[in-house]
Amino acid sequence: MPPNILFAARPERWDTYRAPLRTALDAAGLRQAHLAQDIAPEKVDYIVYAPNSDLQDFTPYTRAKAVLNLWAGVEAITGNKTLRIPLARMVDPGMTASMTEYVVGHVMRHHLGMDRDIMGQDGRWTPDAPPLATQRRVSILGLGTLGLAAARALTGLGFPVTGWSRGPKSVDGIATLHGSDGLREALRNADIAVLLLPDTPATENTLSAETLALMPKGAFIVNPGRGTLIDDDALLAALDAGHIAHATLDVFRTEPLPRDHPFWAHPGVTVTPHVAAETRPRTASEIIVENIRRGEAGAPFLHLVDRTQGY
Repeated sequence: MPPNILFAARPERWDTYRAPLRTALDAAGLRQAHLAQDIAPEKVDYIVYAPNSDLQDFTPYTRAKAVLNLWAGVEAITGNKTLRIPLARMVDPGMTASMTEYVVGHVMRHHLGMDRDIMGQDGRWTPDAPPLATQRRVSILGLGTLGLAAARALTGLGFPVTGWSRGPKSVDGIATLHGSDGLREALRNADIAVLLLPDTPATENTLSAETLALMPKGAFIVNPGRGTLIDDDALLAALDAGHIAHATLDVFRTEPLPRDHPFWAHPGVTVTPHVAAETRPRTASEIIVENIRRGEAGAPFLHLVDRTQGY
């Protein structure tokens, strides 16, 4: 029997995903699959899901095999006690490419001192050439799919990259650290720190007053990961003291960022409106359908969330 696939996201997303999902289903040999927004709960086999949808009680979905998240972040759903079936997070090649471009672009911007040139030098001729990439140390906090892709791209440009993760990892060509001692070492050696950690209780305020103080004076921060990774007040204090030169922030504790938040007006902060990485409908649909194909074949699902870890 062909699977029934419920699309449970905001109504406007249906118009974006309906055609790419149908194309991916057809290509995977699932041409007869029923894809809709309004399938009776007891008949649903798979739920394509966005955490901000109206579906919050999974109890009626008694035959569903998996929830396939449209977002990379799963912190808004992992605590849902009615969800007792496998949950797969989104690992989208299009999103990975987008994040890599964002990280590389802003690391290069800070490395080359582009802001000074773009904003003008008040008529002063200051031919101060930046160091080479080999002389600018980058630490990437978080070695998941996105962090690894960014680390490899920066390594390819000549930057000495250190990757940090909560648990041990081994990555060819990239120095890796883990645990609390490793975090301190990674920050001490971070002329530029890139944050790509998930949002969990263990990662909240990874950059605090204490850990910011470990970074070299004049260091830069790029955070396209999660807003909770940085203590806002501690960052502002470090910027005001001149210890941190600049922070480029794409994610925030409250989004949209409130108009009266001091980040907007601070000369040492660049605010971008959560644009570093977005799920791309075509490539995301291919990932979702591959998991549906696996479910129908009795194969293991890809990118399953570990509820104990929160991601």
